[in-house]
Formats: sequence, structure tokens, C-alpha cells
Amino acid sequence: MKKVGIWMDSKHAHIIRLAQEEETLETINSDIEFFNRTGTGGTRVKSGVTQDVTHERKYLEKEKAQFKNYFNSIAEAVVDCDELMIFGPADINEKFKKELSEHRKSLFGKLKAVEKADSMTENQTKAYVRNYFRHK
Repeated sequence: MKKVGIWMDSKHAHIIRLAQEEETLETINSDIEFFNRTGTGGTRVKSGVTQDVTHERKYLEKEKAQFKNYFNSIAEAVVDCDELMIFGPADINEKFKKELSEHRKSLFGKLKAVEKADSMTENQTKAYVRNYFRHK
């Protein structure tokens, strides 16, 4: 039985696979560009103050597409698992869970837990996944 844990944040995902007594770790980088939304151009408004104008929608759409590619890369890497758990900081886990529920229903059915966790070393990450599946 292939049990997989994914520690993820917006920069990379560590995929830990447990099978029998063997465990492997694979890292997928997100390649997401985080845009500086301070703007480079300005316009004059009635008050005479320069106001930065950004192309917020364009940045957000590009970022959204990059997250979708990141999530697809992760999903493809774990498509053969029997059980899946996701953990990590912030709300990236919930976004990935939503992506699975909407576009990867078979993988979503294998999802056992989504948990918050701080940054960890490689060994701590492996231990977290081992302990989760051992006590589940």
C-alpha cells in the first residue's frame, strides 16, 4: 500500500512516499513568480499626487495559472498513491485540496488529512508522515 505525505508551501513541495519499510522523498519546485505590486507607472489624479497604477488583474491571473501548474505537477507525481495526507504552513494546503476536489476527484477520494505544520527539516518531514500513518 502506497502512503504519501506532502509538505507544501508556495515555493516547493516535499513528497514523502512510504511503501513497506522503504521511504523516498521527492521535491517539486513551484516556479511561481511573486509579483511586486508596487507599480512602475503613475498617473496624476485631481489632487496632483502621483498614484501608482498596477495591472493587478494581469498579475493575479498569471499567478493563478502558475499555481494551477504547480498543483498539477504535484498531483501527477502522487497519482498512484493509495492514501494521501497534506501538511504545511499557511493556506496553500486548502487551495490544493480545493483543486483536487474540483479537478482530481479520484485523488481527492484518497485524501485522508489536511493539517497545518511549520517548516521542517527533511528528517522531521519524513517522521511526521511516518507517525501520521502509523497512528491513523
